Amino acid sequence: MRAGSRRGGACRRECGHAGACRHACGRAGACQRQCCRAAPRRRALRALLGAATGALVGPRAFAQADYPGRPVALMVPFAAGGIADLSARVVARAMSRTLGQRIVVENRPGAGGIVATSAVVNAPPDGHTVLLLSNANAISASLFRRLPYDVTRDLAPVGTLGFFDLALCVNARTGFRALPDLLAYARANPGKLTIGTIAIGSTQHLAAELFRTRAGIDAVIVPYQGTPAVLAALRSGEIDLAFEILGPTLPQIAGGALRPLAVSAARRNRVLPPPPPVQEAGVADYAGASSSAPAAPAGTPPAVIERLGAAMREALATPTVAQRLLEMGVRPQAGTPAGLEALLATEIRRWREVIVAARIEPQ
Repeated sequence: MRAGSRRGGACRRECGHAGACRHACGRAGACQRQCCRAAPRRRALRALLGAATGALVGPRAFAQADYPGRPVALMVPFAAGGIADLSARVVARAMSRTLGQRIVVENRPGAGGIVATSAVVNAPPDGHTVLLLSNANAISASLFRRLPYDVTRDLAPVGTLGFFDLALCVNARTGFRALPDLLAYARANPGKLTIGTIAIGSTQHLAAELFRTRAGIDAVIVPYQGTPAVLAALRSGEIDLAFEILGPTLPQIAGGALRPLAVSAARRNRVLPPPPPVQEAGVADYAGASSSAPAAPAGTPPAVIERLGAAMREALATPTVAQRLLEMGVRPQAGTPAGLEALLATEIRRWREVIVAARIEPQ
C-alpha cells in the first residue's frame, strides 16, 4: 500500500512505534511490524519484573531504612550483676534513646560464651539480635576442640565498647608493697607463691598463666568457683596474690582490705592510677585485658552495622555514660568493625599460645 492510499486495512509501513499509523494514508490501526506487535508483551513483562523486584528488594531496603523496627535483644554471655552485664546495661540504655527502640539485655551464661554466641549466630541477620562479644570468645576458639560456629566467620563485628583491666592484688596486711617485692619472694622461694583466679580457662586464669611465664617464676595457680571466693581467700591469707577484673576489687581496695600491686593493661588505669602496669613494674612484654564489643550475625547489612556503631559511639561520648563505666573499672573505647576484627584475630592467637604453654587440654 502506498503512502496516501485510501484503501482499507491497517497501514503496513514502518511507523517507528506501536499504535495508530502516523503516515499520510491516515488509516487507523496498529502497526503490523513484528517489533511493534511485540511491544505490548514487553510492557507486560517489564511490569511483572518490576513487581517481582519490588517484592524481593523493596522490603529489605525499607527494613534497613527503618531499622530497628522492634526491640533489639543483646545476648550477654555472663550472669546478671557482673561488670560485663552492668556495663552493657548502661550503654544499652543510652543506645536505646538514639535508636528509638529498646535494647533488651538477655543473660545467656555458660560454656565459655557458647550458649549466647550460638543464639546470635543462628538468628536472622537483621540486627535485632546482637551478641556482647568478649574475651571468652577468643579463648574458646582454642579451649574447645569443636565449636558450633566460627567466631571470625559467623559474626559481623560492630566495634569495641570498652576494656576491663585486671588488678594484681595482695592482702593489705602482707609485706608486699610493690610488684618487685612479690617477684623477689617468688624467685627466692620456687613453688611457694600462690595465685588465685576464677575457673581454668577464664581470662583471669590465663592472664595469671601468662604472668607466670613472662615473669619466669615457679608459682602455684589456684582456681576458685567465682570472684567472691577468690577475694575471700585473699583476705583470709589462703593465697598470696589474686588476678581479678578491676571492678569487683575497687570497694575492697578503697576499704583498705586489698592492696593493688599492678594492673594488667599496657597503661595506667584512670580509676586506679597509683599501681603501674605489670610491664612497667618489671615483667617485660606483658599486657592483657578483657573487652566487650557488640557483634551481629554474619550477613547483617552494612547499613545496620553502621547504625548500631553510630549509636554506640554516641552513647560512649556521653559524659555520664563514660563516667559510670570508669567507676566500674571499665575503660570506654568505641571502636570500628575493622578494629574489632583485628583485635579478635590477635586475641585468638595470644590466648592459643598461653593455652598451649600452660598445657591446658582442650575440652
